[in-house]
Amino acid sequence: MSRASKLHTLARLNDTTLGFFSNVPSSETLNHLVRYLSTWSGSDKFFTLIQYTLKLIVPFLHWRARLQHRAGIRKDATSNAAPSLASFTSIISDARMLGRFWGLLPIFQWMISMERNPPPTRTLHTIERLQGWSMLGYYPLEHLYYLRAHNLIPTSIPALSAILGRSSKRISLNGNKLILWSSRFWLLYVVLQFAHLREDRKLLLTRQRNLRKGKGLSVEDKEDLRKRWDSLGNELVANAANLPLALHWSLESGIFANDIWVTIFSLINGIATFRGGWKATALPSVKAVASPDPSNTTDTVEDIKY
Repeated sequence: MSRASKLHTLARLNDTTLGFFSNVPSSETLNHLVRYLSTWSGSDKFFTLIQYTLKLIVPFLHWRARLQHRAGIRKDATSNAAPSLASFTSIISDARMLGRFWGLLPIFQWMISMERNPPPTRTLHTIERLQGWSMLGYYPLEHLYYLRAHNLIPTSIPALSAILGRSSKRISLNGNKLILWSSRFWLLYVVLQFAHLREDRKLLLTRQRNLRKGKGLSVEDKEDLRKRWDSLGNELVANAANLPLALHWSLESGIFANDIWVTIFSLINGIATFRGGWKATALPSVKAVASPDPSNTTDTVEDIKY
């Protein structure tokens, strides 16, 4: 075999083995997934689905193990895999909370943009202002809770008067109170979001009537309205799932005796927000009906609970 022939054979072998992916067709779904998961909100939504899906699987595995034990199929009445999955959900929860440490930045961006380009009605403007301020209360308290929970900061910090040298007063940092008040600010946002969606619905109905009175509904208009109504309905589902969660975490005793309800509502919210984010990052992109996107407010706010 000549040298040229050997080189040609090696090149073909190289293309066949190392160049295997040349045979794999390009995928818009893969491109969409990479585009979506490359964003902070997209990856957070993805891990939300993983976290709460696993939280549903864990009790199922324990239940199955007990049944198998009673049937004499296995020696132990507990699942071997469940503890590892439960540990993984805790890691995801911790990572998601840590990832929200820059959550204030898009909120600042949203509030600044809101004043430069206000919503179409005064009512919406007021609602979004209140929502923005509620997040300015939520995030710092959650950050303090996280730092305190990991013993990264002391149990008390100097008061402003102590920093200025006027007194020695210190502010106690109680982890439970921090997360309670943080959740209450989030609850305020969730309640306001229902008012926001109500205003969005009014605007959408007005737009629909005006289009019908004018030239009539074209194919493009019908498709645009369909997407807007779908987005509105999706946000309503996500916010409705958030309400019991916000109430639960805002009360010292909570409202659920069984944490399975927390998991179910969180998973419903996770599915709805992932779906909304997926549609919003599709090409061509579709504008959502709801508030300006500090990552779609549902991205940075409705996803904020663990």
